[in-house]
Parts: sequence; structure tokens; C-alpha cells
Amino acid sequence: MEWESDERELKAAGAVPLGGGRVGFLIGGWEIETAKRSILNSSLVQQWEEKLQTTHLPEMVFGESCLILKHINSGITLHFNAYDALCGWKLEALPPVEVPAAALWKFRCWLENDCRFKLRYNSENLVSVVSSSGLLKFDELGGKVDYQPNDQVILDYDYTFTTPYSGSAGVEKGPESGRGSPGESICSPHWEDCEEQIDMVALSAKESILFYDEVVLYEDELADNGISLLTVKVRVMPSGWFLLLRFWLRVDGVLMRLRDTRMHCSFKESTEPVILREICWREATFKALSSKGYPTDSSAYSDPGTISERLPVAMRKTQKLIVK
Repeated sequence: MEWESDERELKAAGAVPLGGGRVGFLIGGWEIETAKRSILNSSLVQQWEEKLQTTHLPEMVFGESCLILKHINSGITLHFNAYDALCGWKLEALPPVEVPAAALWKFRCWLENDCRFKLRYNSENLVSVVSSSGLLKFDELGGKVDYQPNDQVILDYDYTFTTPYSGSAGVEKGPESGRGSPGESICSPHWEDCEEQIDMVALSAKESILFYDEVVLYEDELADNGISLLTVKVRVMPSGWFLLLRFWLRVDGVLMRLRDTRMHCSFKESTEPVILREICWREATFKALSSKGYPTDSSAYSDPGTISERLPVAMRKTQKLIVK
């Protein structure tokens, strides 16, 4: 359901629609815009694979969907998009999550369509998949020939598309900032660790929401064995904006991984806005959760927002955007 803003509240806050078919507002010196487009077609998928030097992409990549926040006076621009996120996935190159051999049956069609498991057929019409203890063998109809229950299927890339991506930042020249011609990037801002914290208590206080949107950047259902999902949500209030970039992974029966990036900026009369970023990574295996008495049924973990506190923190830091 699309967000419907209150015209009176928007006017009182000085928010102006961007117009021209764009979705978003100019408010507090910021242009805040979302774009939601369809998934990449086959031609674009091929182009992305060539650029990323990979033959693997998530099932659904919303390549032209994005969230953009631009501070008019300073030219600071924050951009959230699938391509940069997948660049992070490719660079981090985590080892693939191992799944039990029994789960391979669900992957059967997925394997043959995408060749993610590097299937090899021999003269006996058997397909082999490298495992930790040798080869798992299947006949051409998917019938089991030889495997051990404790075998672990090992892949050669991170099929979960886990990314360390926390957004893209830049500074554009523009007449408002006195930095030159519009649309040109003059430097790359950097993030520095800081002691300041995003005031989540203040953000949870009742305040009018002038604009809200959620953009899906990519998604993969892991052949019905879980979910890999990257989304970004933005909320604009009279006092400022707040966003959540979230990567959520659930490999059924094996692992859950949550990587959240929260950003906040108050609307203040200053040339350089103060932007805080909190990055928090959480992760746990189903086995570890079971040992603490939590359920092992995957259906109990459909909403990352409700179970995040069950996952131990792997990394947390707060940073401030610095422009020099």
C-alpha cells in the first residue's frame, strides 16, 4: 500500500512535492526521493554480470529502484541501490553457507536452471555435486544414487548474496553550494567512528510522518529454502529523516543473518548537515537458537524485526559523515 501524506501537515512543515513524476519531497533543505521499478530484464542481467564479473545474481534484482537523499546547500548525496550492494557482495566474497544434503532435493530445479552448483553429468547420466566427503550422485530424473545423510553440499560462491553495503555517499557540485556546475561529484565523503548515538527514544516519540516508503533492492528465495532480501525504508518527520537499510538472510534450518544500517539527520539551519549512521550485524545458527530454547521451525522467523534481539550482535558501530 502506498503511503498517503496529509496535505495540511506537509504544508505546515514546508514540504514541497518534487513533481515531474518523481516520488518524494523537498523539505528541510533536502530532496528525498524514491524510485521503484521492475526487475532487470535478461539483457540487463547480462550487462550486470559482465560488470560484476560473475555468472550469479539474485532471482529478482530491482536494478533501477533506489532511494536518494540530497542536501541542496552542501551537495551531500546519499544513494541506496542494488548495483553498489552487489559490488559489496562480490568484494566481501564470504564462503558459501553449507546446507545439509537432504536440502539438496529442494534445490534440484534451481540447480539445473541456474547451474549454481556446477552440476557435472557423466556417461551414466549421473549428476555430481562436490561435497565435503566426496561426491553426491543423482540420476537424470533426480533419483538418489549414493549419498550420506551427514554430507554437506559445498558451493564455490556466496549464494546468499550477503553484502556489507551501508549506502553510497558523495558530494555534487551545484550553484546552491557554490562548488561549481551541478551534477559533478567533487569528492567522496568518508565516515568516521564517533561516540554520538542515534536517539532512538526520540525517534520513537509520537510525531507526524510526512513521507514513508520502502524500496526492495534485491530478493532471492534460495529455491524455497529461505530468503535473502535487501530493502531500504525511509521515514520523514517535521524534525528530520530516518532510514533503515536491511539485509535479511534465513537459510532454513541452518542460519539467520541480519545486517542493519540506520541513518538519521535532523533538519537544522546549517550548511553541513550532521548525519549519523549506526551499523549493526547479527547472526545465529538454528542450532545455537535451539540450545537456548527458541523454536527451530523456520515459520517462527518470518519477520526479522520481531526476532532480531534473539540474534547475538556480531558487529556494531556508530559513525558520522565527514566532508572535507
